[in-house]
Amino acid sequence: MKKLILKMSVSLDGFVAGPKGQSEWIFNTDSPDSVKWSIAMWWKTSMHLMGSRTYQDMAAWWPTSKESFAPVMNELTKAVFSRRGVRQTDKKLTSRSLKDARAANPGKQGAKASATVLDSWLHPEIYTGNLTTSIKRLKQGSGKPLVAHGGVSFARGLIGTGLIDEYYLLVHPVVLGDGQSIFSDLPRPLYLKLVKSIPFDKGAVMQIYRPANRPS
Repeated sequence: MKKLILKMSVSLDGFVAGPKGQSEWIFNTDSPDSVKWSIAMWWKTSMHLMGSRTYQDMAAWWPTSKESFAPVMNELTKAVFSRRGVRQTDKKLTSRSLKDARAANPGKQGAKASATVLDSWLHPEIYTGNLTTSIKRLKQGSGKPLVAHGGVSFARGLIGTGLIDEYYLLVHPVVLGDGQSIFSDLPRPLYLKLVKSIPFDKGAVMQIYRPANRPS
């Protein structure tokens, strides 16, 4: 079966976003070597899984982005999960994360998007049914890993399925004091085994975990 990875940025006190969805702390503590590592990781995946709000943010950013992340984000197959379905891209449905990304990366948009890139964002694979059933179906067969990234509600739901094979948590050297956690709805403790720890120049550390009861 395909491996399912959940990749998220996390503060030292365990939050993936501020109380109102703030994410500027991620950009303030990122570094070129962590970006390079993440890009290499994304090129080794087969599909990008995301919630509907994250989809709206990314669809508004990546097609015309000049960042080094753009090629892989635009090329990957996209899967969007939403019980209510997904409308076409709508600026009114974007979140605080998009605003923070624009503030942290001035002048990084304006590239001309090809028809292929636009089509990949306008026509993602959309899943509205039972999350566990959909994920099990996607994991069938062999191939490159599936990687899920954002948003908070989608990540919580994904954790609840018990189908995540590895957690890629990029721990940033910042304490938020309050915010949104992807682990707040756990019915019982989730025991994880540390597989690898990768430090980066600005102090962020990629912590790769596997569920303690999951074989290597």
